[in-house]
Amino acid sequence: MSRFYSSHQGILSTVMTNTQYPLPHRLQVIIDNQQQAVLKQGLKGIEKESLRITADGDIAQTPHPAALGSALTHPSITTDYSEALLEFITPPFADIKQTLAYMHQIHQFVYSHLDNEMLLATSMPCGIEGDLSVPIAEYGSSHIGKMKHIYRKGLWHRYGRTMQAIAGIHFNYSVPDALWPLLHRASGQDSDLGSFISDAYFGLIRNFQRQGWLMLYLFGASPAICKTFFNSRPQLMAEFEEFDQHTVYHPYATSLRMSDIGYKSKNQAGLKIDYNSLDGYVASLSAAINTPYPEYEAIGVKVDGEYQQLNANILQIENEFYSTMRPKQIAQSGEKPTLALKRRGVLYVEMRSLDLNLFNPIGIDESTARFIEAFLLSCLLHDSPAQEQSELQINNSNQLLVANQGRKPGLMLNKNGEAISLRDWANQILHAMQPICALLDQGSIDQPYQLALQQQLAIVKNPALTPSARILACMQENIQEFGCFATNTSALHKQYFNAQSLEAGIRASFEQMAAASRRKQADIEANDTLSFDDFLTRYFSQS
Repeated sequence: MSRFYSSHQGILSTVMTNTQYPLPHRLQVIIDNQQQAVLKQGLKGIEKESLRITADGDIAQTPHPAALGSALTHPSITTDYSEALLEFITPPFADIKQTLAYMHQIHQFVYSHLDNEMLLATSMPCGIEGDLSVPIAEYGSSHIGKMKHIYRKGLWHRYGRTMQAIAGIHFNYSVPDALWPLLHRASGQDSDLGSFISDAYFGLIRNFQRQGWLMLYLFGASPAICKTFFNSRPQLMAEFEEFDQHTVYHPYATSLRMSDIGYKSKNQAGLKIDYNSLDGYVASLSAAINTPYPEYEAIGVKVDGEYQQLNANILQIENEFYSTMRPKQIAQSGEKPTLALKRRGVLYVEMRSLDLNLFNPIGIDESTARFIEAFLLSCLLHDSPAQEQSELQINNSNQLLVANQGRKPGLMLNKNGEAISLRDWANQILHAMQPICALLDQGSIDQPYQLALQQQLAIVKNPALTPSARILACMQENIQEFGCFATNTSALHKQYFNAQSLEAGIRASFEQMAAASRRKQADIEANDTLSFDDFLTRYFSQS
């Protein structure tokens, strides 16, 4: 520690003096080698889902707007489960301001082509007239397009369409490349660099699973649900209290999107995915994709000549497995994601537990993004022991508790087999992040990372500041049901974007991307040579 104090003065030294937590070994290595400036060079990308809705708040039944390009091939504007569930994808940038600016530009371009529709500002959908009112996404006549559509049909038969209309934000993060050789040398391990990187990413994931409940408390924004969400599963409404005649809720909920009303699935609950190594992860996930499941066999795969699902196994493909964070590698055309990981290791992680922040027009603000970056770095830099199956169950239990009751006074969680209050554990996590935030702020006058950390400390101290509490307070103050509140907020966001004009050059760039995506889809459709059955056989036989 003495070398640190002698070489770094000012605010950083103050933060380090005040923290009661020792520096993690990896962070000390970075400081000793004077590489702290590298910390902020990690790449940040954001994926955001939003339902297209009518002015009345109903799910749009119109096709994906042609002016936006091909949902199959566009790099930044596509669809998720539903034809109405838009998904916006930014490139990764080292500067989070660039990431957020790009997301803002996507919104501006899309809104210029939405006519009388708008984007739902909330994660939980409203205006559902039964399961069939959620249109399944279409991707054209190519084999890969058909495969994407049939996969979604399979999700419908397995889980219902309504649940698939839930929207969220995914935060993609890759550790600065320049850190890896330094950390590898300091580890003393004789594994190759690629293996070390993948192992380190899995350590990050394990730590996130231990502490990721904090994301739900701080940023959860789905404490209430329209009763229409339960039209296809009315029995589930009995689990909730009534907010008004159109809305149910849990009084202390933070993120019902992340509760078990989401992927409540017996088969997934029984999966034992291995997060202790890349090989273990690939093997356990691959086993689920190749293991038949009786209930899905009863559905049938190809019925009367028409595919109902891709296969009758526990998982059709990797993406069906729901997790709060995924290890990711860019897959080549037609390559299975697990095979891409196996061949080239982990390239980045995808954090999937963020609700849409309806108080921000693009669903996420800069302070949140900076905090998440620092949090993920903290998960990387702190030690991360291997995970037993019992710990995975504890982690899931903590997440469900916080999703359903996170603002409950005195709520207790399970940390390493011992009871601890949410507030105490949250403060421990946040205070241990202080050195990382201070290092990220070096050279910055406004110190945005430390400011973001202070904002979260205030939210831990006062649950009324959480987005979930603010939503319920707004609904109560305005005597509004959730659906009305969500629709009115969405309309305000539409006004915000429509009042701005997209710079001509940026607009032209998006128009060119849309045109290029349509040409690419046409090329793919023209060049399919195998039968679709043979295409699927070849895809699943990759090894």
